[in-house]
Amino acid sequence: MPANDEITVILQAWERDPKAALEQLTPLVYGELRELAAAYIRRERPDHTLQPTALIHEAWVRLTKQSVPRWKDRAHFFGVAAQIMRQILVDFARQHQAQKRGSGKQIQLDARLPLAASAAADFLALNEAIDKLNAWDGRKAQVIELRYFAGLSRDEIAETLSLTLPTVKRDLSIAEAFLRRELAS
Repeated sequence: MPANDEITVILQAWERDPKAALEQLTPLVYGELRELAAAYIRRERPDHTLQPTALIHEAWVRLTKQSVPRWKDRAHFFGVAAQIMRQILVDFARQHQAQKRGSGKQIQLDARLPLAASAAADFLALNEAIDKLNAWDGRKAQVIELRYFAGLSRDEIAETLSLTLPTVKRDLSIAEAFLRRELAS
């Protein structure tokens, strides 16, 4: 894994020369983004058919096209990437919900993101629960996204959000309980 400082320097140069920064950044972060996506997919049901590479490619395209405020550091970059990946999955799940229900067929998002049809409703429920958490406490929602979607450690989250480690642990515990309650109802 490349040094955090190296990635941070490249991200800070993005504003001056996005093309050059992107060329330098891609080989440094692509592998780690793919590992994060693969880890996320492994946590899904065994019959889940989404491929990490397809998710990363779509996220990368969206990431490079969007206007991002000044990058702070590596953790900020991965946090934004995690939000984009989550939005891709939400978009796909919503598209699926609009399809004929109960067919059991697999559908495609732009012919790139196959996903078992039964997963869409669960993912939409999770997204709705995270949105409710965000409305209740935005910081706790951000901690959840950084932990589970960006794959950051508790220490990295604390550094990124300028929090203490005990605060991050407490926020994670409360946020996880909130999400369990929302998903159970």
